[in-house]
Amino acid sequence: MNDWPEAWSDDNRGRRYGRGSASAQPESPRVMRQVRRGQPAPPGQGAYGGVPQQPQYVDGHGSGGYDDYDSGYNTGQVYGGGRGGGDGYGPQRPAPDWRRRIKWTAITLVTVLFVTTVATYFWADSKLNREVDLSKVIERPEKGKGTNYLIVGSDSREGLSDEDKKRLRTGSSEGKRTDSVMILHTGDNGPTLISLPRDSNVEIPTFKGSESGKTYQGTGRQVKLNAAYAEDGPELLVRTVEFNTGLHIDHYVEIGFAGFANIVDAVGGVEIDIPQDIKDTKSGADLKKGKQTLNGEEALAFVRTRYALAGSDLDRTKNQQKFLSALANQVATPGTVLNPFRLYPTMSAGLDSLIVDKEMGLFDLADMFWSMKGVSGGEGTSMNMPLAGSSGGNLLWDKDKVKQLVNQLNNDEKVTVKGD
Repeated sequence: MNDWPEAWSDDNRGRRYGRGSASAQPESPRVMRQVRRGQPAPPGQGAYGGVPQQPQYVDGHGSGGYDDYDSGYNTGQVYGGGRGGGDGYGPQRPAPDWRRRIKWTAITLVTVLFVTTVATYFWADSKLNREVDLSKVIERPEKGKGTNYLIVGSDSREGLSDEDKKRLRTGSSEGKRTDSVMILHTGDNGPTLISLPRDSNVEIPTFKGSESGKTYQGTGRQVKLNAAYAEDGPELLVRTVEFNTGLHIDHYVEIGFAGFANIVDAVGGVEIDIPQDIKDTKSGADLKKGKQTLNGEEALAFVRTRYALAGSDLDRTKNQQKFLSALANQVATPGTVLNPFRLYPTMSAGLDSLIVDKEMGLFDLADMFWSMKGVSGGEGTSMNMPLAGSSGGNLLWDKDKVKQLVNQLNNDEKVTVKGD
């Protein structure tokens, strides 16, 4: 009698592989038999009398009520190691979709750049000190082509400590006066930067008080240009410049001593070629001839110096034009614009220091700086107001040349008039 289960023989036993196997070859996959579940035998019947019929084992397929059941073993299929997949190593990951990744990376970068730009714009716009109301200026000339900026450097000591005043040689005068006055015209024929010497002889016209709102009738009174600012501030200065030139002023920009020095330091200094040795005890300038980089303190001393210069105030205005153009050029360099650690401190120092008119926007300010950069790059013209002499210490303008100059500016033509 064969003691091995049905369908197994001693030969099968002899060919087993593994422990006790006599063969060097592995055994073939075992075929497990199905359990055939038939109808239960009637009571009292069956092979053992009353004992339900036991399931029968049949190779390959079941039978009875479970013919459709397939355990997965009836074909001799050998399964892998539990991670699934035909090769026994689990499902393969799809190859990375680089196009999709690049697309979303680009979208993310553009979104971040857009949000940063918008946030920077509103931050910078909120810092502008829009204090000058040009709507208070009366009897204004008709607006011409292009844009005219009145740029004023004041001797305001606001924000300076006693130590700063001593270091910068500013003195401690109360109030503020104009230290420099310039007109910057921008248009299709390149920028033109014109200095109006603060000792220029001008007439104070009829004007409306910036604070009182009261109208003061003109009497033909002749004064130095900086007296108009001292008398009633920016609004009267604009009114006086417009009345004496016939040129419409679109925007007003003012900066004090502290702000000027802070901007220069924020950009890391400004490189400029100084035409001569300068030593001035009043401004504190002690500079050697040649190309060099000035810090805020040195730059302020340079633009304020006049007593050490042969042409006094006229030479000083030329130095101011030269330096402001160099400063604008430095601000616009990639080293400043593309470096957030330099750009934001520069913007903060500049915007905190500037006083502008109520209609001035950031794009107007950018246009002004780029135009000043153009002057230093040779794309524009810089000059002093044409003069005809002096009277009682006041500088007299050449009326014919001034009229021709204003005509060219109003029509946005190439400036051919020469200044002093």
